[in-house]
Amino acid sequence: STIQKQRQELHLLIAELKDRDKELNDMVAVHQRQLLAWEDDRQKILTLAERCSLLNNELNKRNEIIKSLTKRLKFLESQRNDSKTTFENTQQKFKELSQKVTDATVHCQALEEKNQSLHCSVLELSAKTGQLQAREQELLTMLKLKDEAILETTNHITEFTSKFKKLESALRAAKTEEFSLNKEKQDLKLRLKELILETNKLKDDLCEKMKENNKQQEEITHLKQENGCLRNELTLIVEKAKRKDQLLQFAKSKQARTDAELSTLRQV
Repeated sequence: STIQKQRQELHLLIAELKDRDKELNDMVAVHQRQLLAWEDDRQKILTLAERCSLLNNELNKRNEIIKSLTKRLKFLESQRNDSKTTFENTQQKFKELSQKVTDATVHCQALEEKNQSLHCSVLELSAKTGQLQAREQELLTMLKLKDEAILETTNHITEFTSKFKKLESALRAAKTEEFSLNKEKQDLKLRLKELILETNKLKDDLCEKMKENNKQQEEITHLKQENGCLRNELTLIVEKAKRKDQLLQFAKSKQARTDAELSTLRQV
């Protein structure tokens, strides 16, 4: 009976040892699986760390690009302000030149009217000169016919000669003034042509400045759009990095639990 009891106890111990062995085998298998999972997680963590480093480098590069684009945008805005100031100065100069052209045109018209009046005066003086010449011929005829009135006729001739000389001097003065007026008119016409050419040149410069200004505005709009796209992309990258940090934290917590379980198993 003692031997049977011992045999039964041995059978129970063997069964318990088998159960313990099975449990230990299961625990070893679980431990192996945990080790494999831990190694896989460690590889994933290393990969995530490398990708995080690459993303940080790319983020720094994108930040540098954004800074350079911001500097360029400020430079283009300052250049746009300078172009706007130049455009306003050109408009003011164009207005001044237009006013000068208007004044020169009015002055030219006044000179033409004065020249016309002087021409009429010259015609009147020429008519008077013809009348005087006819009168002189009549007086000479009367001088031949009337010898008694030689002195009186001579006095009349002298008087009319002096008047004729005065009229001739007045005619010369009128012609001289007409010549000077014509010269001044020609100078004003040349000046008017120069002002018109300068005005056309300023119009061309104004058109070029406006085209350049429009081109700069388009470039600024494009840069703003590109800056907005880069900011959106940067936001997405930051969100991805935050998600990866969360995954890394989850993996660390999982690793901590796995280490705790492993230490417990080792203690067992």
